[in-house]
Amino acid sequence: MKKFGKIFSTALLCLIFWIIYVLQDLNITKLDKEELLVGIIVSIIVAIFASGFLVKEDAFWLLNPKRIGSLIAFIPIYAWELIKANWDVAKRALSPKLNINPGIVKIETDIKSDYGLSMLANCITLTPGTITMDIVEDGEKCYMYIHWIDVATQNIKEASDTIKGAFEPWVRRVFK
Repeated sequence: MKKFGKIFSTALLCLIFWIIYVLQDLNITKLDKEELLVGIIVSIIVAIFASGFLVKEDAFWLLNPKRIGSLIAFIPIYAWELIKANWDVAKRALSPKLNINPGIVKIETDIKSDYGLSMLANCITLTPGTITMDIVEDGEKCYMYIHWIDVATQNIKEASDTIKGAFEPWVRRVFK
């Protein structure tokens, strides 16, 4: 029964993404019965092979309304952080004197789940001025090595607070 739940949840996720991809212009009348049937069949086939990689424990963990709400609430917060980082990098790039101090810093995170670490690393990398280079799990602690466009400090705690900023609490809400 547990394997069925994994396959079902993965197939449902694949089908949702497939429908979003097919209905890019949001015209629900374009979806034929045959297309929907093929989408369902392909989603099930993909789920049979991929569910073991995508679902580790609870198959329906994301369907928790609190997690979905946290994920939706995180979108404008991430957008604001993205705007601030873009502005900062644009100012640096367009200034006559290139005001950068690039380097690699080590930051610490409390997040333990693979999905949470992946989301935090992607949030950091997709924000201009930082790139996540490596994630190292050392016993109970997880560290990330970040290439930072303007290293303000080498102190792990200060660098962690600056780089993770608003990301970590929201990622923790979604993936705990």
